[in-house]
Amino acid sequence: MPCERKPIRYGHSEGHTDVCFDDEGRCIVTCGSDGDVRVWEGLDDDDPKSINVGEKAYAVALKSGKLVTAVSNNTVQIHTFPDGDPDGILTRFTTNANHVTFNFAGTRVAAGSSDFMVKVIEVMDSSQQKALRGHAAPVLSVAFDPTDEFLTQVANWAVLQKSSDVSNAKSLCRLAWQPHSGQVLISVPVDTTIQLYERGSWTHVGTLSDDLLTQVVNVVVWSPCGKFLAMGSVGGDLAVWDIEAKLCIERQKHERGYTVCAMAWHPSGGQIAYTDTEGCLGLLDEVCVPSSASSSMQSSKLSTAASKESKDYDDLFDEDDGGVHVLDECVSDSRSPAKSAVMEDDDDLMPATSRPRNRGAFLDDDENSQDTASVKADGFVEEDGVGTVLSTAVPAVTRPAYDGPMPTPPQKAFQPGSTPGHLMHRFMVWNSVGIVRCYNDDQDNAIDVEFHNSAVHHAMHLTNTLEHRLADLSHEAVLLACEGTDEVASKLQCLHFSSWDTKKEWMVDLPKGEDIRAICLGQGWAAAATSSLFVRLFSIGGLQRELLSLPGPVICMAGHGEQLLIAYHRGTGFDGDQALGVQLLQLGRKKRQAIHGEPLPLSRKSYLVWMGFSAEGTPFCVDSEGIVRMLNRSLGNTWTPVCNIRESCKSRSDHYWVVGIHENPQQLRCIPCKGSRFPPTLPRPAVAILPFKLPLCHTSTEKGQMEEQYWRSVIFQNHFGFLSSSGYEVDEEKQKQMEKAQQELLMKMFALSCKLEREFHCMELAEMMTQSVVTLAIRYASRSRHMLLAQKLNELALEKASHLQEEEENEEEQEEEAAYCRTVQSVNPFSKGGRSPERPSLKAVSKESRVNPFKVSGAGRSTRSPAGQPRVANVLDTMTSRRPSLCSSIKQSKTAVLKPLAPKARSKTQATLLQMSAPKGAGKKQVENEVEKQTVQKLPATAGGGVESVRQKTGFQLWLEQNRKSILADRPDLEETEIIKEAMGRFRTLSADERLSWTERAKGMSGEVVDLKKRKRVDEEKKEVDVQLETNANDAKKRKPLDTSAKLSAFAFSKN
Repeated sequence: MPCERKPIRYGHSEGHTDVCFDDEGRCIVTCGSDGDVRVWEGLDDDDPKSINVGEKAYAVALKSGKLVTAVSNNTVQIHTFPDGDPDGILTRFTTNANHVTFNFAGTRVAAGSSDFMVKVIEVMDSSQQKALRGHAAPVLSVAFDPTDEFLTQVANWAVLQKSSDVSNAKSLCRLAWQPHSGQVLISVPVDTTIQLYERGSWTHVGTLSDDLLTQVVNVVVWSPCGKFLAMGSVGGDLAVWDIEAKLCIERQKHERGYTVCAMAWHPSGGQIAYTDTEGCLGLLDEVCVPSSASSSMQSSKLSTAASKESKDYDDLFDEDDGGVHVLDECVSDSRSPAKSAVMEDDDDLMPATSRPRNRGAFLDDDENSQDTASVKADGFVEEDGVGTVLSTAVPAVTRPAYDGPMPTPPQKAFQPGSTPGHLMHRFMVWNSVGIVRCYNDDQDNAIDVEFHNSAVHHAMHLTNTLEHRLADLSHEAVLLACEGTDEVASKLQCLHFSSWDTKKEWMVDLPKGEDIRAICLGQGWAAAATSSLFVRLFSIGGLQRELLSLPGPVICMAGHGEQLLIAYHRGTGFDGDQALGVQLLQLGRKKRQAIHGEPLPLSRKSYLVWMGFSAEGTPFCVDSEGIVRMLNRSLGNTWTPVCNIRESCKSRSDHYWVVGIHENPQQLRCIPCKGSRFPPTLPRPAVAILPFKLPLCHTSTEKGQMEEQYWRSVIFQNHFGFLSSSGYEVDEEKQKQMEKAQQELLMKMFALSCKLEREFHCMELAEMMTQSVVTLAIRYASRSRHMLLAQKLNELALEKASHLQEEEENEEEQEEEAAYCRTVQSVNPFSKGGRSPERPSLKAVSKESRVNPFKVSGAGRSTRSPAGQPRVANVLDTMTSRRPSLCSSIKQSKTAVLKPLAPKARSKTQATLLQMSAPKGAGKKQVENEVEKQTVQKLPATAGGGVESVRQKTGFQLWLEQNRKSILADRPDLEETEIIKEAMGRFRTLSADERLSWTERAKGMSGEVVDLKKRKRVDEEKKEVDVQLETNANDAKKRKPLDTSAKLSAFAFSKN
């Protein structure tokens, strides 16, 4: 029966670890980069004993009640076991020791250091020690032979790669001696193989290798019986060889693919403990069983097997051919072909073969049963029923091994900003509001809440009687959650400290069997994701709200304002990748789902370590590879990488723990963690600020740096638009500063491209500029003698000016349509409400205290907007406080819809660009056109001076009157305001010719009296203009300007 790989568990912080068993095999001893030595009674021990030996522990060895450790203060210490009391320092080095080991008698200790030295120390008298010098590289491994005659070190072997730094070593090369009294072998890992040498003669006797093991071998360890050799590789491979047969009888794979850096065989031979470079502890169980214990079972099984036909076994195996074991947790079993049985009649340990994949091998549930065909071919059945296997066994026919992608273990749920839950002192949450710490030791079991700003609330100390495991903190409340047991249900507790009443706490019990996996707080609400794939929403006061289901198990949640961000498993990932999905919900008045379960992008073979919102409300996420991603709302809710935290780490074992993000100013607030992924609670860690940097190409050049700065500024400016659309006030001054900085960067890149003669590149940059900056670009191109580029930029400037005018017209049209909607809503005789149409809300508009920006003065002088655009008279200017009748109210409300079709004057920039190419003789004609425009602008104001004046209907109003019935027939449930909105949408879908025809029909239905008055006034105005033009022309001929500025003054625009 193949061995069972137990699930790994967290043992130490990330970094190098070591492991060993005690003499009786009752406990496992590990050490790690956190400086602790932990004593585990078993893999399931949730409360191991910890012995602090220093800042970092690199190696550990245990023999005869003496615990020896190599510590980061360059010493080799000794402690008593199991008490853990310090018993002195054995020796010192100039650098840290890399490996320590006992001899077989436990009387000596050998230690190898990075200062190229090896020392052998007597345990009882540390003054008796020998120093071995002459190594050309740091000593990575030392080992005593069974008779204490030889001491081997890694640096003495020429086949091994030397390195001046341990962290750069290709392998740890942990060699080992065979514990046997006969022929003694020493095993040396070399690349992907294990070389065997004979003691004394030092001749090479064999090589252990396997085609499925392609990673560099890191560590080897012998079984107590000396017949089996186990190895661990850099890629997480675990294998066991039978030395006599030189056959790989067991293959396993680290469930996360981490480097195996230490292994230890149980004294009884049934288990192998191993640790990795991420601080995890694993166990291989039932690696081999004693053959003496299975001899009685062997006889009965073989006799039974001899009496059956092979067809019975075929039928038995046909039930297991569906590929059930292909995706088994033991990854490497499915890849390993079945091996032939090697049965020996001795009392030593016997290997357990891999899981069979053919009918010629053992049964899954009994490693001692043998197939009938193999009994007939390989041996015979004696009278006592014990089979003897011949030395030349016929190899069984194997099935093809599954070589496809392997499933990735799903990531467990976590709380962003929290440290692992097994720690006695840990952070339950650290965010931009404050810190929640949990203490769970022999002295105290409590929760401390601390606020960054004491004005929000004072610090709190809570007794953790319910064993809360999750917490979240906001400006309104503290949210806590605990898991359920067989007797007690899972609970959600909220401390609403911002409440104005005396009852500031509420608690909810979840249904039996449903546990809380993740929690978060928002503005006025709380959420809890459960094991039943539910997300339960509550008000901040404890009222139950919406309940929704998730497509997969939740990973974490985050809240900010009215936004709820949820990450969950979309499916099963393969080859180390996680398949995650994300949902973004808006929980305000208009509830909607902004992200509908799209995949959450992560780096290859990574997992999610943090997810939350910036202070401005933009979602961010961070994976285990250090890539920070930001939700880009301007690009269809895609995720953009904005930073790589690993670039700021000084070593591979260092990390940054994210606690908050700000977009303005651009700050990534992290806590540096040396040698681990998360910080300790004491002393209080300091927060560091990291800059953002987009992973663009050629960022070492000036061009690449400016491109990175520009696009980073554009991406981090998107929150202004989101906040303004959500009804929040934004800092317009900061927004203008960011826009100004963007235009400056564009102009710098434009100048750089001009110097490099990249004119097409200049045009691409000019398309991203504003109209005013394009004018500067035209001047720069002209001065640098790029005339063709200046001409192209001039055309681009004209195009931008026309687009700007169209946008302004569209905005004014939308404003007028909105005003019309409000007018009709207040004076609608068909509304379902009981309000009388005799009291329209338009009366308040005519108050003298209200300043009307559209009102035209009585003298007929046209008023200009700040942008230089002429404004026509508004219907609201002529309204009086007299209450109109029903018919007049409806008529006036309908005529105040769309803008008059008066042409608009060009902006100042556009006029300047046109003057650059206009001929000199066009001055008089331009003045005439300008005066004519002013005259046309006066006409609506003069015609609309009286209340009794008949007003012209617009094309939209005429179209609405004729199509109202069809709209009501299609949508009978619409209110009056909704009818107008629906009509506007349908009217916009009409072609330009159709809309123009409706406008012309509306013009044709206007009153003849109004047309006569307009024509008369137009004729009079034109006569006055002609007389004025003749007078100005005569004066211009008589007066001769003195200088050029006087000539240009005639073309200047008047501010009034």
